[in-house]
Amino acid sequence: MAAQLPFRKTKSLAEMSDAEWESLCDGCGRCCLVKLEDEDDGKIYFTDIGCRLLDDQTCRCGDYQNRTARVPDCVRLTADNLAGLNWLPPTCAYRLVAAGSDLYWWHPLVSHDPESVHAAGVSVRARVFADEDALPEDALSDHIVAWPGKWPKGAKARAQPRAEPARKTRVESAPSPARARAEKS
Repeated sequence: MAAQLPFRKTKSLAEMSDAEWESLCDGCGRCCLVKLEDEDDGKIYFTDIGCRLLDDQTCRCGDYQNRTARVPDCVRLTADNLAGLNWLPPTCAYRLVAAGSDLYWWHPLVSHDPESVHAAGVSVRARVFADEDALPEDALSDHIVAWPGKWPKGAKARAQPRAEPARKTRVESAPSPARARAEKS
């Protein structure tokens, strides 16, 4: 009997059930960082400031069901608006699946471990400076960071990188007293 392909390989984003759609979120929290847009050229800049509802340990929304009511500028991802969102991080599963790419080893649908996104360094865990209510809006530009728009080292591998074996290094030791005397003569 042939193995059944995962839904993400057989359905378009628009064809997915709500549960399938929600399971695509890897829980990285990158999309929940405050972003700034340059008014002149439209370029988007990530900050290390989280949305007021972002739990910086779980990297999940603290009130997901009511997020758009509590945070008016929260964008609800849909199959219809995804293509127009130029600020989704390159690691985003919605973005990858929409482009016909597969998910990486650290995605919970592949690893079957919700902690793998954190272990791979993809999530915002331990990288959020503060939430947006903790500092004035004019201070946000002091918190512009590049990492949310980049791939973490090792995250693009199709399989989990193996730990490097410990390398044996030759340790030069001091010559014994007898050897030191022999070398002097």
